[in-house]
Amino acid sequence: MSVNKKEIVHLAKLSNLYLSEEEIEKYAKDLTEIIDFASMINSVNTDEINETIAANENFNVFRKDQVIPSMDRNLLLQNAPSQDDGMFRIPKVLN
Repeated sequence: MSVNKKEIVHLAKLSNLYLSEEEIEKYAKDLTEIIDFASMINSVNTDEINETIAANENFNVFRKDQVIPSMDRNLLLQNAPSQDDGMFRIPKVLN
C-alpha cells in the first residue's frame, strides 16, 4: 500500500503541522514502509503458536524492603527558604 503526498498533507493539517516538500516526501515514504511491514506481519500464519502473556515466566518480582538511613531532616531544612513543622513551606500554586 502506498501513502501519497495528499494524505500526508491532510494528516499534517489535522495535526496542525507545517511540513516542507522534502518532509512530505520523506514521511510518505516512511509511512508506506511502515504499512507494508505491518501487512507483512499480518500475513504470518500464527495458528500453531500459543498465546504469550509475558516475555518470561517471572511473576511479581520485587526487591526486598530495606530500611536505609536517609539524610538528616534538620540539615535538609537548612536549605529551605521557608519551613513549617519540619516540612518545606512553598507558595500556594492552586486556588
